[in-house]
Amino acid sequence: MLSRRSLLSASTALGAASQVAAQSPKNIVISSANGLTCCEVAMAHLERGKDTLDAVIAGVNVNELDPEDNSVGYGGLPNEEGVVELDASVMHGPTRRAGSVGSIRNIKTPSKVARLVMEETKHIMLVGDNALRFAKSYGFKEEDLLTEKSRLAWLVWKRGSSNWNGSMGKPSARLKTLFPEVDDQLLAWAEFKAMYPPTGTINCLALNGKGEMSGTTTTSGLAWKIPGRVGDSPIIGAGLFVDQDTGAAGSTGLGEENIRVCGAHTIVENMRHGMSPKDACLDTLKRIARNYNNNMTELAKFDINFYALRKDGVYAGAALWSGRRSSQGFTSPKFAVNDGGKSRLEECVFLFERK
Repeated sequence: MLSRRSLLSASTALGAASQVAAQSPKNIVISSANGLTCCEVAMAHLERGKDTLDAVIAGVNVNELDPEDNSVGYGGLPNEEGVVELDASVMHGPTRRAGSVGSIRNIKTPSKVARLVMEETKHIMLVGDNALRFAKSYGFKEEDLLTEKSRLAWLVWKRGSSNWNGSMGKPSARLKTLFPEVDDQLLAWAEFKAMYPPTGTINCLALNGKGEMSGTTTTSGLAWKIPGRVGDSPIIGAGLFVDQDTGAAGSTGLGEENIRVCGAHTIVENMRHGMSPKDACLDTLKRIARNYNNNMTELAKFDINFYALRKDGVYAGAALWSGRRSSQGFTSPKFAVNDGGKSRLEECVFLFERK
C-alpha cells in the first residue's frame, strides 16, 4: 500500500513530467483525409518558424486551388443553380481571435478572406455578396470556380432531379447519349456524385514547438444545396474551435448535424474536462446519435467525422460510421497526420459499424 508520502512524491513526479511535456511540445499537423499534401505544406511552414495560422492556411490553399478536389474551393461542386458557393473559418490560438466567411462566390481561397475578416475588422463573419465585396477591396480577383468536370456532375444531377424531369433517384440511362464525348469513367464519376452528393471539406489543425495552436476549415459545402445554405464550416464552435489552453477540433461531413451539437466546441470542452481526444470525439458523436434516438436507419443517411488535437500533441480522428461511401464501395474513415517528414493516413475510431 502506498503511503501518503509516496502518493505525494508520485503526484509531484507526474506534475513535473506534465510540465516538461507542456514546455516541450512538437510540431504536428492533422487534417481530414484529403489533406496529405496540406499537412506536408503546413509542416514545412512550421519548421521554418512560421505562425501556426500561416501554416494551416497555406496547407488548405493546396486543396482550395486544386480543381480535382470537388469539395473545396476551385472545382467544388455547385449549388442547385450551378453556382459554387464557399464557406471558411480560421482561429488563431495565441491571440484567441477568429474570422469566417459564408456563401462567398468567385474567390478561390476563402480561408484567406476569413483571415482578413479576423485581422482587418472588428467582426467575425461576413457573408454573401458583401463578403465578396470585402475580398475584392483587398485585391482578390473574381474567378469562375466551376470546372467542366464539376459542371458535368451538376448537369447529370439535374437530369435526376425533380426540378427537371419529375423523377428523383438515379440519373437518366440516356447519359451516354446526352454526353457522347465524355468517357465512361468520368461519366460514372459524375453519376455517382449526382446520386450521392458529397459533404467534403478540409479541416486542418496545427501545433508548434512553442505550444501555439491554430486551425482552419474550408469547403464548397453540400453539393446541390439551396443557394445561400451555410453549413458548419464557417461556424465558430461547430466546424472549428481552437482554445490555446486546451486544444483544437474540427469537422467534415453533414454540417447541419454538427451545428446542432456545436461539435468542435463540445470536443474541446470535453478535453478541457479531462477526456482524451478520442473519447471527446466519440462522446460528441453520441450526442448526434441521441438527436435521432439512436435510430440506425436515419443515422445511416449521413456521415460526419471529427478531428481533435490536444495541446500536448495527442490527437485523434473519429467517424460516425466504420465505412464511408465511395465510388469503390464503403471505405474505412481515415485522417491525415504529419509530425515530421512524409504525411500519413491513420484510421479513425468510429461509433457505429456499418453492416
